[in-house]
Amino acid sequence: MKSKFIYILSLLSILLFFLAGCGKNDNESNVTNTASANRMSTEISINNSTNNLSNITESATNELSNTTENTVNEIRVGLHEVENTEEELGSFSTKLGGKDTPRTRNIGITTSILNETIVENGETFSFCGTIGNPTADMGYEEADSFDADGNTVKTLGGGNCQVSSTLYNVVLQIEDLEVKERHAHIKPVHYVEKDKDATVAYGSVDFKFKNNTGSKIKIYASSDLNSVNVRIVKL
Repeated sequence: MKSKFIYILSLLSILLFFLAGCGKNDNESNVTNTASANRMSTEISINNSTNNLSNITESATNELSNTTENTVNEIRVGLHEVENTEEELGSFSTKLGGKDTPRTRNIGITTSILNETIVENGETFSFCGTIGNPTADMGYEEADSFDADGNTVKTLGGGNCQVSSTLYNVVLQIEDLEVKERHAHIKPVHYVEKDKDATVAYGSVDFKFKNNTGSKIKIYASSDLNSVNVRIVKL
């Protein structure tokens, strides 16, 4: 009887040992499965985020490309419209010596002021009124010019007469621009033919013409070390 009891007790011990081992394995399996599931979920989330970022970047790049292309097209259309609405009426150039001097710098200031001046139909253009009094504050320097007796003297804005004379030669090409005031230099000048010059001196002598074209006109003026360039277009 006692040996039978011991035998049963041994069986129960073995059974309990196996049950405990199974429970531990199940718990470890559950932990492993949970960790694996979490890792898979994280990988899926990262992949989704990467895909979303890629889509956003591609969309932004496409949008920027489209915007740039549209802007370029608008600029081209605008330039084309300007070209189609401007009719050149005349142009003229005079030569400079090719050196950076006070005279060429004065001319550069004057052409930049004159550039893109618009003269309304029926309006009288005044060179001195447009350019103003050449002063040192405006950047003008002393350069050679003629005084009333034909003597060569240094004056602020020396060289401006070449700009006014270049403009005068353009005006002469356009029938509907009426010269209202023009004065010749007391001595011949080297940059235009005889009687094709127009001297100016603020507060004294001026070059003026009236726009009788029936439309607005625009004056384009530029210069470099080699030439002074003026053209007039109808708007």
